[in-house]
Amino acid sequence: MTGAEPPRPSRTVTPGSAESLAQVGTAEELFFPLSSLELHDVVRAALVEDGAFDDITTVATVVSDRRGRATLASREPGVVAGVPFVLEAFRQLDPKVSIRVDAPDGSPVQPGTLVLFAAGHSRALLSAERVALNFLQYLSGIATLTRRYVEQVEGTSARILDTRKTLPGWRRLAKYAVRAGGGLNHRLDLATGVLIKDNHLIAVDSDVRLAVERARAMAPPGTPIEVECDRPDQVVAALDAGADLVLLDNMQPDMLRACVELARGRALTEASGGVKLETVREIAETGVDRISVGALTHSAPALDLGLDFD
Repeated sequence: MTGAEPPRPSRTVTPGSAESLAQVGTAEELFFPLSSLELHDVVRAALVEDGAFDDITTVATVVSDRRGRATLASREPGVVAGVPFVLEAFRQLDPKVSIRVDAPDGSPVQPGTLVLFAAGHSRALLSAERVALNFLQYLSGIATLTRRYVEQVEGTSARILDTRKTLPGWRRLAKYAVRAGGGLNHRLDLATGVLIKDNHLIAVDSDVRLAVERARAMAPPGTPIEVECDRPDQVVAALDAGADLVLLDNMQPDMLRACVELARGRALTEASGGVKLETVREIAETGVDRISVGALTHSAPALDLGLDFD
């Protein structure tokens, strides 16, 4: 991420349903995927796990009526995601805490950028600090890595998508963080999209047409049918079978370019497999419509954020 990047407009963080994550689009709203009750329960469990309600160190060193102020700021360039968790963590330990958010989810930050300011009981702020940062750093790391990939393909027609390679139990939140970073979501789960892969084709003796016909008969009307291909002849078979998308798996740029031409006007194309920051631009320049990157959610480093008390 470059220091010269112009500020991106803030996007509204809105409670939403799981179904919103299955949409591939460019809506301005991020659609925070947890309800208020779900958010409360997830944060409560994290606070209990951390012993935040029995913080021996804080109780021993900080008097009960002492109030404090703290600023949460970025220590490196990135994109923020997960602010609702910070608010909830502080509020569960101090319902009257005062919080001002300066960098909502989706905001680009530089070293020293203030994300939020909190004022309340010192014990509450101290005991909730680690849980709040754990959520925020993890999700912001995903948003930040996503944004770096998005920047790499700017000026091309390719869009960056995530995959199902997520921490179990965290998929909706990981995919939310991808959107905060400017990426798009692939299918949410096995029940919300069709992707016929090589092992599926083995089960039908490599009959692509039969696999597509069966999938279309089983899936809800309007569900796009995608077929994984690793050779041009498989792309032709998928197109002739009426696939809506072809997944071009682990192809070199020259083969990618040829397969994009084969599919032009007949199906959308998606490149996948071993995509890296160093190679994603070359892949995008082949003309593919989408590039799916597993690393966004399985290998993103946490963003360095810190909470400092006055």
